[in-house]
Amino acid sequence: MSHREESLSTRDLASTPADVSDPEHADERDRDGDGAAERDQDVAAERERATGSADADEDAALLPQEQGTEFQGRWESIQTTFVDDPRDAVENADALVAELMQRLADGFARERERLEEQWSRGEDVSTEDLRVVLQRYRSFFRRLLSA
Repeated sequence: MSHREESLSTRDLASTPADVSDPEHADERDRDGDGAAERDQDVAAERERATGSADADEDAALLPQEQGTEFQGRWESIQTTFVDDPRDAVENADALVAELMQRLADGFARERERLEEQWSRGEDVSTEDLRVVLQRYRSFFRRLLSA
């Protein structure tokens, strides 16, 4: 068995049963609607902004700006509740971090699925497209290690 067959992928992380059945987040899924086309556009826009330098990929956004701003606002709201209800603040922080991790895993999994669909149809994926995807992985990986 090869290492690739044994390893965990972003697809594994993105397809958690809790996401499908969690009633607490049902309203968020409803509010997002399909959202796939919008997210695909965000990925395409991010790909266009990517550059070839190692330093540039450290600054590349992992989420579209609107989503990053939303998460930042929610984090600031959680922080302000700590004084009055520390336990609730920690529980909300955990949920927010889990949601962010899920959103990031979903994005990487969608990108991988897009590439795999092209490969399965016998289409060539350009080296440039693969380089940009690898840069996103590298940026995310470095950020995780430095955190």
